[in-house]
Amino acid sequence: MVVGERELTVTARRGTSERPIVVVEGAGDRAAAEAPRGEPIAVPRTALGELGGDEFLVDDLVDCEVVDGDRRVGRVRDVLLLPSADALEVEIAGSEMLLVPLVADAVRKIDTAARTIDVDMGFLMREAE
Repeated sequence: MVVGERELTVTARRGTSERPIVVVEGAGDRAAAEAPRGEPIAVPRTALGELGGDEFLVDDLVDCEVVDGDRRVGRVRDVLLLPSADALEVEIAGSEMLLVPLVADAVRKIDTAARTIDVDMGFLMREAE
């Protein structure tokens, strides 16, 4: 993993997803372990392993074009990791943001190669009423 500008090797992980504790090689004392606090963390894609057929990385979805069949809806600005279901934050020109839950009723198809996500606006508009 790369933390800030330095490549580090993780030797152990404890804690929870919300509050992980990561032990890295070469951090012999508390000061050395706390030095990278607040630095961005990057992990090589190859270290993540194979994704399942219905699994996607957030980076794969951000900036995808959102369509409803042949009609352009907007562009994914972010993916919100919410308690009940993750949601796409879709930027629509001249309108407020649209939140699209990542559930089968709302999302017909995600094509990361084509950078498109097909959604069912009929379903989403019924939910908004």
